[in-house]
Amino acid sequence: MPALGVVLLSQSLGLLLVAAAAVAVGEPIRSAAELGWGMAAGLSGATALVAFYRGLAAGRMGLVAPVAGVLGAAIPVAFGTLVEGAPAPGQAAGIGLALVSVLLVSRPDEEGGGRQGLGLALAAGAGFGGFFVLIDQVGTAGVLWPIAAARFASVGLLGGLVLVLRPPWRPTPGTLRPVVLAGVLDAGGNLLFLLAARLGPLAVAAVLSSLYPVTTVVLARLVLGERVARVHAAGIALAVVAIALIAAA
Repeated sequence: MPALGVVLLSQSLGLLLVAAAAVAVGEPIRSAAELGWGMAAGLSGATALVAFYRGLAAGRMGLVAPVAGVLGAAIPVAFGTLVEGAPAPGQAAGIGLALVSVLLVSRPDEEGGGRQGLGLALAAGAGFGGFFVLIDQVGTAGVLWPIAAARFASVGLLGGLVLVLRPPWRPTPGTLRPVVLAGVLDAGGNLLFLLAARLGPLAVAAVLSSLYPVTTVVLARLVLGERVARVHAAGIALAVVAIALIAAA
C-alpha cells in the first residue's frame, strides 16, 4: 500500500479515536491556544513524515534515516536544556548514548556514496523535533484534545496533498487491519509522550521516544525473521545502557 495512504488513513483513525476518547471522558477544551499548539505540532509532524518518505525514495537510506533520527532527538534536547536547564550528569550521559544508538540502529546494511536526500533528511528531522517541542507547549491541563488537534491538522494537510497531487493512496486488499493497528499505536504513542513530557524533562522524554528504531529492528527480527546486523546490535546494546542511565538518574 502507498505510504501516503497508510499515513493518511492511520492519522484519520487516530483523530477519530482520540476525539471519541476526549468526549467519553469529558475532557474540556480549556483554551484556543491549547488547540493551536496541538495543530502546529500536527503540521510539523505531517511535514516531517512526507519529507522523510520522499527522502528515503529519492536519496540514500544510510544518510536519510540517521540524520532525521538524530536531528529529531537533538532539537528537543537543545530546547529542553535552554528552557528547563541541563539534565543531571547520569541523564546527560544516557542522552548522549541514546543519540549514538539512534544513529547506529537507523543505518541500513547497504552503504553507498553521495548526499542525495540530505536536504529532505534535515527537513524531516527538524519536523520531528518540532513536533516534540510544540506538543510540549500545550500546558498541563488537556491531553486528548491537543493530540486530536494535531491529528486534525495532519489529516487536513495530507488530505490536501492527495486532492492536489492525486497520488495513489487507496488501501489494497488485506491492508486495512495493519493500518488500523498503526493508527491505534501511533495515537497511543503520542499520548504517552505528552504525559511523559509533563512528568519529567522534555529532553529525556524526547530522547527515549526517539529510540523507536530499536523496537523496529527487534520486531523485524522476531516477526519478519530479518537478520540483525552488527551495527544494529551495537545500537540496541547502547540503547539498553542509555535507558538504564536515564532511569537511574
